[in-house]
Amino acid sequence: MIKQLLGAMALAVGFSGVANVQAQGRDSVSIVGSSTVYPFATVVAERFGRSTSFKAPKIESTGSGGGLKLFCKGVGAGTPDITNSSRRIKKSEYDDCQSNGVTDVIEVLIGYDGIAIANSRRAPQLAISLKDLYLALAKDIPDADGQLIPNPHQSWNDINPALPATKIEVMGPPPTSGTRDAFAELALGGGAKSIPALKTLSGFDSSQEQEIKSAMEQLGIPVSVYQAYVESKGKKPKGKDIFKTVAYSVREDGAYIEAGENDNLIVQKLEANPNALGIFGFSFLDENGDKVQGSVIDGVEPSFDTIADGDYPVSRPLYFYIKSAHVGRIPGIQEYAMEFASAKAMSEDGYLPEKGLIPLSQEELAQVQADVKSLKRLEM
Repeated sequence: MIKQLLGAMALAVGFSGVANVQAQGRDSVSIVGSSTVYPFATVVAERFGRSTSFKAPKIESTGSGGGLKLFCKGVGAGTPDITNSSRRIKKSEYDDCQSNGVTDVIEVLIGYDGIAIANSRRAPQLAISLKDLYLALAKDIPDADGQLIPNPHQSWNDINPALPATKIEVMGPPPTSGTRDAFAELALGGGAKSIPALKTLSGFDSSQEQEIKSAMEQLGIPVSVYQAYVESKGKKPKGKDIFKTVAYSVREDGAYIEAGENDNLIVQKLEANPNALGIFGFSFLDENGDKVQGSVIDGVEPSFDTIADGDYPVSRPLYFYIKSAHVGRIPGIQEYAMEFASAKAMSEDGYLPEKGLIPLSQEELAQVQADVKSLKRLEM
């Protein structure tokens, strides 16, 4: 009850001047978030501005994490109406929204994307496994005795003799990026599960405290990691919680190079250094196919078909989130969302798949359209 009251007060204060929003220049939809979703949102916004009486939304690429942080700060004309995300909102982010009065959030699934691990077309195409990626880029990996140690690998053939004898140099997005989050979960996490002891750890329930601690001891993970989780979360961890702390951590010794949210910059650097790899969304790979090529991952090459079918192992859904409190107060929010979710935009024959978006199934699209029309509230 107190939380609801505070949310209502925040809404009232945040919109105390909304009658004057247009006079302040806030007469268009404000969108932040994912650099991966950005080009799709931009196309929709441009068409929306041309074909309706509403102004085209203003869109800023801040990364998924950065966008959700801004989105969840509160309500009012000074906060964004929509945030794009190349991953699903985390429970902790959802809780931040609730605490700050953003109590009604609408989730819109827009399609799918693959994460490409690409290199210059001036170099041979790389065939690599998820295990290879984990052993190349994880901060800590098991030694011959199964104990986690700082990653010692300097060259690709240190990991796998079938890989090139070249320095490990991978350019990718920063921690605020949804692409980085998804890469850590799907590529590093997927590769880590090829290590039996790590896979076993990830399967324990929170009630299996002794089994978790025994697995941690086997891997050389300090018990303080378990205790720190309990202190910060106020509950016992599951095995997968401990697994994530070690499997998703990216090395910081120069093998992984943070290149910001500018995928064009990564492509330029790949052209200049054919031995380097870059991480970005498949849609961007598709746009720059004359310059870069995607690596074959676990025997599967990234393509529209392999991502749509779920065969490509580094695939993820894309979303945007709407602040329900702003609908009807800032002009055009729901109308923009309905344009985005329309068959002419998101269907298999729509204009967004032409730009590289992997479309939803007909059933998924129908559900999304119904949720946008009803402004269905997200529950977590």
